[in-house]
Amino acid sequence: MTSILLPIIYLAFISLGLPDSLLGSAWPVLRQELNVPVSYAGIISMTIAFSTVISSLNSDRLTKKLGAGLVTAISVAITCVSLFAFSFCHSFWLLCLIAVPYGLGGGSVDAALNNYVALHYKSRHMSWLHCMWGVGAAGGPYLMGLALARQNGWSMGYRYVGFFQIVLTAILFISLPIWKTRKDEDEPSDSGESKAPSKVLGLKEILSIKGAKAIMLCFFCYCGIEQTAGLWAASYLNIFKGVEAETAAFFASLFYIGITAGRAINGFVTMKLSDKALIRIGQGIIAAGILLLFVPGPELLSLAAFIIIGLGCAPIYPCVIHSTPSTFGADKSQAMVGVQMASAYVGTTLMPPLFGVIAKTLSIALLPVYLVILLATMIFMYGIVARR
Repeated sequence: MTSILLPIIYLAFISLGLPDSLLGSAWPVLRQELNVPVSYAGIISMTIAFSTVISSLNSDRLTKKLGAGLVTAISVAITCVSLFAFSFCHSFWLLCLIAVPYGLGGGSVDAALNNYVALHYKSRHMSWLHCMWGVGAAGGPYLMGLALARQNGWSMGYRYVGFFQIVLTAILFISLPIWKTRKDEDEPSDSGESKAPSKVLGLKEILSIKGAKAIMLCFFCYCGIEQTAGLWAASYLNIFKGVEAETAAFFASLFYIGITAGRAINGFVTMKLSDKALIRIGQGIIAAGILLLFVPGPELLSLAAFIIIGLGCAPIYPCVIHSTPSTFGADKSQAMVGVQMASAYVGTTLMPPLFGVIAKTLSIALLPVYLVILLATMIFMYGIVARR
Protein backbone atom coordinates (compact mmCIF):
# COMPACT_ATOMS: atom_id res chain seq x y z
CA MET A 1 0.00 0.00 0.00
CA THR A 2 2.90 2.36 0.74
CA SER A 3 4.01 2.29 -2.89
CA ILE A 4 0.54 3.47 -3.99
CA LEU A 5 -0.21 6.01 -1.25
CA LEU A 6 3.17 7.73 -1.07
CA PRO A 7 3.10 9.18 -4.64
CA ILE A 8 -0.40 10.53 -3.90
CA ILE A 9 0.93 12.31 -0.81
CA TYR A 10 3.80 13.73 -2.89
CA LEU A 11 1.25 15.11 -5.37
CA ALA A 12 -0.72 16.58 -2.47
CA PHE A 13 2.37 18.45 -1.25
CA ILE A 14 2.92 19.89 -4.73
CA SER A 15 -0.71 21.04 -4.66
CA LEU A 16 -0.05 22.76 -1.32
CA GLY A 17 2.68 24.88 -2.88
CA LEU A 18 0.98 25.75 -6.17
CA PRO A 19 -1.63 28.25 -4.83
CA ASP A 20 0.71 29.86 -2.28
CA SER A 21 2.58 32.02 -4.80
CA LEU A 22 -0.26 32.77 -7.23
CA LEU A 23 -1.46 36.02 -5.65
CA GLY A 24 1.97 37.64 -5.71
CA SER A 25 2.61 36.75 -9.34
CA ALA A 26 -0.87 37.82 -10.47
CA TRP A 27 -1.13 41.01 -8.40
CA PRO A 28 0.65 43.47 -10.77
CA VAL A 29 -2.04 42.77 -13.39
CA LEU A 30 -4.90 41.98 -11.02
CA ARG A 31 -4.64 45.23 -9.03
CA GLN A 32 -4.87 47.28 -12.22
CA GLU A 33 -8.05 45.47 -13.22
CA LEU A 34 -9.52 45.97 -9.74
CA ASN A 35 -8.21 49.57 -9.59
CA VAL A 36 -6.86 49.22 -6.04
CA PRO A 37 -3.52 50.23 -4.43
CA VAL A 38 -0.55 47.86 -4.42
CA SER A 39 -0.81 47.48 -0.63
CA TYR A 40 -4.25 45.85 -0.87
CA ALA A 41 -2.59 42.53 -1.65
CA GLY A 42 -1.70 42.44 2.04
CA ILE A 43 -5.39 42.48 2.99
CA ILE A 44 -6.10 39.40 0.88
CA SER A 45 -2.99 37.54 2.03
CA MET A 46 -3.71 38.29 5.70
CA THR A 47 -7.30 37.07 5.27
CA ILE A 48 -5.98 33.82 3.81
CA ALA A 49 -3.42 33.53 6.62
CA PHE A 50 -5.99 34.18 9.38
CA SER A 51 -8.31 31.54 7.93
CA THR A 52 -5.40 29.11 7.69
CA VAL A 53 -4.59 29.65 11.37
CA ILE A 54 -8.21 28.90 12.32
CA SER A 55 -8.30 25.66 10.34
CA SER A 56 -4.88 24.59 11.66
CA LEU A 57 -6.06 25.00 15.25
CA ASN A 58 -9.09 22.82 14.48
CA SER A 59 -7.16 20.17 12.54
CA ASP A 60 -6.95 17.83 15.55
CA ARG A 61 -10.72 17.69 15.91
CA LEU A 62 -11.35 17.31 12.18
CA THR A 63 -8.67 14.70 11.55
CA LYS A 64 -9.64 12.48 14.47
CA LYS A 65 -13.28 12.64 13.42
CA LEU A 66 -12.88 12.20 9.65
CA GLY A 67 -9.40 10.74 9.19
CA ALA A 68 -6.37 12.25 7.46
CA GLY A 69 -7.37 10.99 4.00
CA LEU A 70 -10.86 12.48 4.01
CA VAL A 71 -9.69 15.77 5.54
CA THR A 72 -7.04 16.04 2.81
CA ALA A 73 -9.54 15.26 0.03
CA ILE A 74 -12.16 17.72 1.32
CA SER A 75 -9.56 20.44 1.92
CA VAL A 76 -8.11 20.14 -1.58
CA ALA A 77 -11.66 20.24 -2.98
CA ILE A 78 -12.38 23.45 -1.02
CA THR A 79 -9.14 24.99 -2.30
CA CYS A 80 -10.06 23.94 -5.84
CA VAL A 81 -13.46 25.63 -5.64
CA SER A 82 -11.85 28.75 -4.17
CA LEU A 83 -9.31 28.92 -7.01
CA PHE A 84 -12.03 28.84 -9.64
CA ALA A 85 -14.08 31.38 -7.66
CA PHE A 86 -11.02 33.65 -7.62
CA SER A 87 -10.67 33.33 -11.39
CA PHE A 88 -14.23 34.55 -12.02
CA CYS A 89 -14.08 37.38 -9.49
CA HIS A 90 -13.79 41.05 -10.48
CA SER A 91 -14.42 42.68 -7.11
CA PHE A 92 -11.74 43.25 -4.48
CA TRP A 93 -14.05 42.69 -1.51
CA LEU A 94 -15.43 39.53 -3.08
CA LEU A 95 -11.84 38.30 -3.38
CA CYS A 96 -11.44 38.93 0.36
CA LEU A 97 -14.58 36.88 1.00
CA ILE A 98 -13.36 33.99 -1.16
CA ALA A 99 -10.00 34.16 0.63
CA VAL A 100 -11.70 32.71 3.74
CA PRO A 101 -12.43 29.20 2.32
CA TYR A 102 -9.15 29.47 0.38
CA GLY A 103 -7.25 29.66 3.68
CA LEU A 104 -9.46 27.19 5.53
CA GLY A 105 -8.72 24.49 2.95
CA GLY A 106 -4.97 25.11 2.99
CA GLY A 107 -4.58 24.97 6.77
CA SER A 108 -6.48 21.72 7.22
CA VAL A 109 -4.63 19.77 4.55
CA ASP A 110 -1.26 21.13 5.68
CA ALA A 111 -1.69 20.00 9.30
CA ALA A 112 -3.33 16.67 8.44
CA LEU A 113 -0.71 15.64 5.87
CA ASN A 114 2.27 16.72 7.96
CA ASN A 115 1.09 14.75 10.97
CA TYR A 116 0.20 11.69 8.88
CA VAL A 117 3.67 11.60 7.35
CA ALA A 118 5.31 12.19 10.76
CA LEU A 119 3.42 9.22 12.19
CA HIS A 120 3.77 6.76 9.32
CA TYR A 121 6.92 7.53 7.31
CA LYS A 122 10.62 8.03 7.85
CA SER A 123 12.21 11.46 8.15
CA ARG A 124 13.60 11.40 4.60
CA HIS A 125 10.09 11.50 3.17
CA MET A 126 9.19 14.56 5.24
CA SER A 127 12.17 16.42 3.77
CA TRP A 128 11.45 15.29 0.22
CA LEU A 129 7.76 16.13 0.59
CA HIS A 130 8.58 19.66 1.67
CA CYS A 131 10.93 19.82 -1.29
CA MET A 132 7.87 19.01 -3.43
CA TRP A 133 6.09 21.93 -1.78
CA GLY A 134 8.92 24.09 -3.09
CA VAL A 135 8.41 22.66 -6.57
CA GLY A 136 4.74 23.61 -6.35
CA ALA A 137 5.53 27.09 -5.03
CA ALA A 138 7.88 27.64 -7.97
CA GLY A 139 5.36 26.16 -10.42
CA GLY A 140 2.58 28.56 -9.45
CA PRO A 141 4.29 31.71 -10.82
CA TYR A 142 5.38 29.75 -13.91
CA LEU A 143 1.77 28.80 -14.71
CA MET A 144 0.62 32.37 -14.04
CA GLY A 145 3.37 33.71 -16.31
CA LEU A 146 2.34 31.21 -18.99
CA ALA A 147 -1.27 32.41 -18.83
CA LEU A 148 -0.22 36.06 -19.04
CA ALA A 149 2.22 35.40 -21.90
CA ARG A 150 -0.56 33.74 -23.89
CA GLN A 151 -2.78 36.77 -23.29
CA ASN A 152 -5.27 34.63 -21.36
CA GLY A 153 -5.21 36.93 -18.34
CA TRP A 154 -4.53 36.30 -14.66
CA SER A 155 -7.80 34.39 -14.25
CA MET A 156 -6.55 31.58 -16.49
CA GLY A 157 -3.48 31.22 -14.27
CA TYR A 158 -5.77 30.43 -11.34
CA ARG A 159 -7.72 27.99 -13.51
CA TYR A 160 -4.57 26.15 -14.59
CA VAL A 161 -3.87 25.41 -10.93
CA GLY A 162 -7.56 24.68 -10.38
CA PHE A 163 -7.50 21.99 -13.08
CA PHE A 164 -4.56 20.33 -11.32
CA GLN A 165 -6.52 20.42 -8.06
CA ILE A 166 -9.57 18.82 -9.73
CA VAL A 167 -7.47 15.84 -10.82
CA LEU A 168 -5.86 15.58 -7.39
CA THR A 169 -9.23 15.79 -5.62
CA ALA A 170 -10.53 12.89 -7.70
CA ILE A 171 -7.40 10.84 -6.95
CA LEU A 172 -7.70 11.57 -3.23
CA PHE A 173 -11.34 10.50 -3.00
CA ILE A 174 -10.64 7.33 -5.00
CA SER A 175 -7.68 6.54 -2.72
CA LEU A 176 -9.63 6.88 0.57
CA PRO A 177 -9.79 3.09 1.15
CA ILE A 178 -5.97 2.99 1.00
CA TRP A 179 -5.68 5.60 3.75
CA LYS A 180 -8.03 3.57 5.93
CA THR A 181 -6.37 0.19 5.39
CA ARG A 182 -2.73 1.26 5.37
CA LYS A 183 -0.64 -0.79 7.80
CA ASP A 184 2.06 0.87 9.86
CA GLU A 185 4.41 -2.02 9.16
CA ASP A 186 4.52 -1.10 5.44
CA GLU A 187 7.15 1.51 6.31
CA PRO A 188 7.22 2.34 10.01
CA SER A 189 8.14 5.84 11.02
CA ASP A 190 11.47 6.33 12.74
CA SER A 191 9.67 8.56 15.25
CA GLY A 192 9.02 5.52 17.40
CA GLU A 193 5.28 6.11 17.46
CA SER A 194 2.42 4.70 15.45
CA LYS A 195 -1.22 4.74 16.40
CA ALA A 196 -2.89 7.51 18.38
CA PRO A 197 -5.91 7.50 20.68
CA SER A 198 -8.96 9.47 19.55
CA LYS A 199 -9.05 12.02 22.40
CA VAL A 200 -9.36 15.56 21.04
CA LEU A 201 -7.32 18.22 22.83
CA GLY A 202 -8.54 21.79 23.28
CA LEU A 203 -6.22 24.76 22.91
CA LYS A 204 -5.95 25.19 26.69
CA GLU A 205 -4.96 21.53 27.09
CA ILE A 206 -2.40 21.82 24.28
CA LEU A 207 -0.79 24.89 25.81
CA SER A 208 -0.49 23.08 29.15
CA ILE A 209 1.73 20.38 27.58
CA LYS A 210 5.33 20.81 28.62
CA GLY A 211 7.28 22.34 25.74
CA ALA A 212 4.20 23.33 23.70
CA LYS A 213 4.67 27.09 24.05
CA ALA A 214 8.38 26.73 23.32
CA ILE A 215 7.87 24.78 20.07
CA MET A 216 5.17 27.23 18.97
CA LEU A 217 7.53 30.17 19.48
CA CYS A 218 10.30 28.18 17.77
CA PHE A 219 8.11 27.74 14.69
CA PHE A 220 7.01 31.38 14.83
CA CYS A 221 10.64 32.53 14.76
CA TYR A 222 11.69 30.06 12.07
CA CYS A 223 8.97 31.24 9.68
CA GLY A 224 9.80 34.81 10.60
CA ILE A 225 13.40 34.20 9.47
CA GLU A 226 12.41 32.39 6.28
CA GLN A 227 9.79 34.85 5.12
CA THR A 228 11.60 38.01 6.20
CA ALA A 229 14.81 36.95 4.47
CA GLY A 230 12.89 35.93 1.35
CA LEU A 231 10.89 39.16 1.16
CA TRP A 232 13.62 41.68 1.99
CA ALA A 233 16.78 40.07 0.58
CA ALA A 234 16.67 41.87 -2.77
CA SER A 235 15.88 45.25 -1.18
CA TYR A 236 18.67 44.84 1.39
CA LEU A 237 21.22 43.91 -1.27
CA ASN A 238 20.19 46.74 -3.55
CA ILE A 239 19.66 49.58 -1.05
CA PHE A 240 22.28 48.85 1.61
CA LYS A 241 24.91 46.79 -0.18
CA GLY A 242 24.66 48.67 -3.50
CA VAL A 243 24.09 45.57 -5.62
CA GLU A 244 22.37 46.19 -8.97
CA ALA A 245 18.63 45.52 -8.82
CA GLU A 246 18.71 42.71 -11.39
CA THR A 247 21.56 40.91 -9.63
CA ALA A 248 19.92 41.40 -6.24
CA ALA A 249 16.65 39.92 -7.49
CA PHE A 250 18.44 36.91 -9.00
CA PHE A 251 20.35 36.07 -5.83
CA ALA A 252 17.27 36.64 -3.69
CA SER A 253 15.51 33.97 -5.76
CA LEU A 254 18.41 31.62 -5.02
CA PHE A 255 17.40 31.82 -1.36
CA TYR A 256 14.30 29.73 -2.17
CA ILE A 257 16.27 27.47 -4.46
CA GLY A 258 18.62 26.90 -1.53
CA ILE A 259 15.69 25.80 0.64
CA THR A 260 14.27 23.47 -2.02
CA ALA A 261 17.62 21.92 -2.99
CA GLY A 262 18.61 21.71 0.67
CA ARG A 263 15.51 19.67 1.49
CA ALA A 264 16.23 17.29 -1.37
CA ILE A 265 19.74 16.74 0.03
CA ASN A 266 18.44 16.61 3.59
CA GLY A 267 16.30 13.59 2.74
CA PHE A 268 19.47 11.56 2.18
CA VAL A 269 21.25 12.99 5.22
CA THR A 270 18.37 11.90 7.49
CA MET A 271 19.44 8.31 6.84
CA LYS A 272 22.59 9.02 8.87
CA LEU A 273 21.64 11.80 11.31
CA SER A 274 18.70 12.34 13.65
CA ASP A 275 16.07 15.06 13.31
CA LYS A 276 17.50 16.80 16.37
CA ALA A 277 21.03 16.85 14.93
CA LEU A 278 19.82 18.20 11.59
CA ILE A 279 17.83 20.96 13.26
CA ARG A 280 20.94 22.04 15.18
CA ILE A 281 23.04 21.90 12.00
CA GLY A 282 20.45 23.98 10.14
CA GLN A 283 20.48 26.60 12.89
CA GLY A 284 24.28 26.72 12.70
CA ILE A 285 24.25 27.20 8.92
CA ILE A 286 21.69 30.02 9.24
CA ALA A 287 23.96 31.68 11.83
CA ALA A 288 26.91 31.41 9.42
CA GLY A 289 24.88 32.99 6.62
CA ILE A 290 23.74 35.88 8.82
CA LEU A 291 27.31 36.41 10.02
CA LEU A 292 28.41 36.95 6.41
CA LEU A 293 25.98 39.86 6.18
CA PHE A 294 27.89 41.61 8.97
CA VAL A 295 31.25 41.18 7.22
CA PRO A 296 32.33 44.20 5.19
CA GLY A 297 34.00 43.41 1.91
CA PRO A 298 33.14 42.06 -1.54
CA GLU A 299 29.45 42.03 -2.40
CA LEU A 300 29.84 38.35 -3.27
CA LEU A 301 29.84 37.59 0.47
CA SER A 302 26.42 39.18 0.91
CA LEU A 303 25.11 37.48 -2.22
CA ALA A 304 26.27 34.09 -0.95
CA ALA A 305 24.88 34.80 2.54
CA PHE A 306 21.24 34.45 1.51
CA ILE A 307 21.93 31.16 -0.32
CA ILE A 308 23.57 29.85 2.86
CA ILE A 309 20.64 31.03 5.00
CA GLY A 310 18.29 29.19 2.62
CA LEU A 311 20.34 26.00 2.93
CA GLY A 312 20.21 26.35 6.72
CA CYS A 313 16.44 26.76 6.66
CA ALA A 314 16.04 23.55 4.64
CA PRO A 315 16.07 20.88 7.38
CA ILE A 316 14.40 22.79 10.21
CA TYR A 317 10.72 22.83 9.20
CA PRO A 318 10.44 19.17 8.07
CA CYS A 319 12.60 17.81 10.91
CA VAL A 320 10.71 19.64 13.65
CA ILE A 321 7.40 18.37 12.24
CA HIS A 322 8.68 14.82 11.85
CA SER A 323 10.02 14.72 15.41
CA THR A 324 6.69 15.84 16.89
CA PRO A 325 5.30 12.33 17.63
CA SER A 326 8.49 11.23 19.38
CA THR A 327 8.76 14.53 21.28
CA PHE A 328 5.14 14.91 22.42
CA GLY A 329 3.62 11.45 21.81
CA ALA A 330 1.51 10.12 18.94
CA ASP A 331 -1.68 10.77 20.92
CA LYS A 332 -0.88 14.49 20.96
CA SER A 333 0.92 14.85 17.65
CA GLN A 334 -2.02 15.99 15.51
CA ALA A 335 -2.91 18.68 18.02
CA MET A 336 0.73 19.76 18.29
CA VAL A 337 1.23 19.85 14.52
CA GLY A 338 -1.94 21.96 14.26
CA VAL A 339 -0.68 24.62 16.69
CA GLN A 340 2.77 24.51 15.07
CA MET A 341 1.18 25.22 11.68
CA ALA A 342 -0.86 28.04 13.23
CA SER A 343 2.28 29.54 14.80
CA ALA A 344 4.08 29.24 11.47
CA TYR A 345 1.36 31.16 9.63
CA VAL A 346 1.25 33.86 12.30
CA GLY A 347 5.03 34.30 12.03
CA THR A 348 4.80 34.37 8.25
CA THR A 349 2.08 37.02 8.39
CA LEU A 350 3.48 39.34 11.05
CA MET A 351 7.29 39.30 11.00
CA PRO A 352 8.08 40.45 7.41
CA PRO A 353 5.75 43.51 7.64
CA LEU A 354 7.19 44.32 11.07
CA PHE A 355 10.67 44.52 9.58
CA GLY A 356 9.23 46.71 6.83
CA VAL A 357 8.20 49.19 9.51
CA ILE A 358 11.68 49.00 11.07
CA ALA A 359 13.34 49.51 7.68
CA LYS A 360 11.18 52.54 6.96
CA THR A 361 11.55 54.06 10.43
CA LEU A 362 15.23 53.26 11.09
CA SER A 363 17.23 51.50 8.36
CA ILE A 364 17.09 48.43 6.15
CA ALA A 365 20.68 47.81 7.28
CA LEU A 366 19.17 46.30 10.46
CA LEU A 367 18.04 43.16 8.60
CA PRO A 368 20.91 40.97 9.93
CA VAL A 369 20.23 42.19 13.49
CA TYR A 370 16.55 41.36 13.10
CA LEU A 371 17.38 37.87 11.81
CA VAL A 372 19.87 37.29 14.64
CA ILE A 373 17.23 38.10 17.26
CA LEU A 374 14.78 35.67 15.67
CA LEU A 375 17.46 32.97 15.33
CA ALA A 376 18.64 33.34 18.93
CA THR A 377 15.06 33.05 20.18
CA MET A 378 14.46 29.99 18.00
CA ILE A 379 17.63 28.28 19.23
CA PHE A 380 16.76 28.96 22.87
CA MET A 381 13.17 27.72 22.50
CA TYR A 382 14.20 24.60 20.62
CA GLY A 383 16.72 23.91 23.40
CA ILE A 384 13.79 23.77 25.85
CA VAL A 385 11.95 21.31 23.61
CA ALA A 386 15.04 19.17 22.93
CA ARG A 387 15.52 18.61 26.66
CA ARG A 388 12.16 16.82 26.87
